[in-house]
Amino acid sequence: MSNKIPEAAILPQKPAPLKSTTALLQTTGHKTAATSEFGASFPVKVPTGFSDLIEYGDLLDPLLRQVLPSPEEDLIHPNFSTDPTDDLSQQPIPGLLHKYHGRALLITTGACAIHCRYCFRRHYPYQSKQIKPSHWQQILQYLANDNSIHEIILSGGDPFTLSDTKLLPFLDDLEAIPHLQTIRFHTRLLSFTPERLTTAFTNWLKDTSTSVVIVYHINHAQELSEPLHHTTKKLQQLSVTQLNQSVLLKGINDDADTLAQLNQQLFQYRILPYYLHQLDLVQGAAHFKVSDTEAKLIHHTLQQRLPGYLVPKLVYEAPHTGSKQWL
Repeated sequence: MSNKIPEAAILPQKPAPLKSTTALLQTTGHKTAATSEFGASFPVKVPTGFSDLIEYGDLLDPLLRQVLPSPEEDLIHPNFSTDPTDDLSQQPIPGLLHKYHGRALLITTGACAIHCRYCFRRHYPYQSKQIKPSHWQQILQYLANDNSIHEIILSGGDPFTLSDTKLLPFLDDLEAIPHLQTIRFHTRLLSFTPERLTTAFTNWLKDTSTSVVIVYHINHAQELSEPLHHTTKKLQQLSVTQLNQSVLLKGINDDADTLAQLNQQLFQYRILPYYLHQLDLVQGAAHFKVSDTEAKLIHHTLQQRLPGYLVPKLVYEAPHTGSKQWL
């Protein structure tokens, strides 16, 4: 099938401000995928901070293509699954993933500010597999008993969708475990809602004795904004390590020029490129897949064009392995 967005999705040149992508769908008239199987089970969702960066009137806009459903999401591909990273078998306690040596990951929430159509957790059973208050003390005991775990990763969903009244007690409890040296946040929200960096969270950053890492998920330079730049400069002053991971997506960032521009601009924002992920093989996202051969060619071009510190590692995730795999 074609990757083109139907003509019915043509956007007006000067739309009214959008409060959600439901409004975006209504504005575009793109209803087919919204009523399809995957469109219904993985509803359209994006905040104004992201939709404001979309170039209206451009059907191939790289931000629009990340959030607008396609009928191709209904196609079943034999090599794609609903749990491509095998997270469900790696949970000693609901909400805690322990897959890799030295670090563990918390599913802090099932909520995310945006629904990316290629999301590897689009089928994830968050109701039963995220942290619940009844599990929290058990999780803390598990972490305290394993001295090999020196880094804790807060993921989800997106940890920054939690209010400070919920997030900060999490952090205080984790910080009290002596061998947890690093707290890492994986976030999509902070890149387009930088005002989430509140005074209370900033004060926690100032006072914490742990090393703090924030890993953004930014796929295209068009996602960068001046409010984000202001926030990243502030985080740098607070000694926060800032990294970015992108997903290689067909029709969005699958060329060296686009990725070189992104990585160069990220550095101006005090963010270092970290990973360039091959797509996780999740059902409903096959139309975003870039071949391994093409991915390696793009990455080789980046190596020739950019200094080494601006070239992210080209990786993929394979179940039952001890780390991300280099392609």
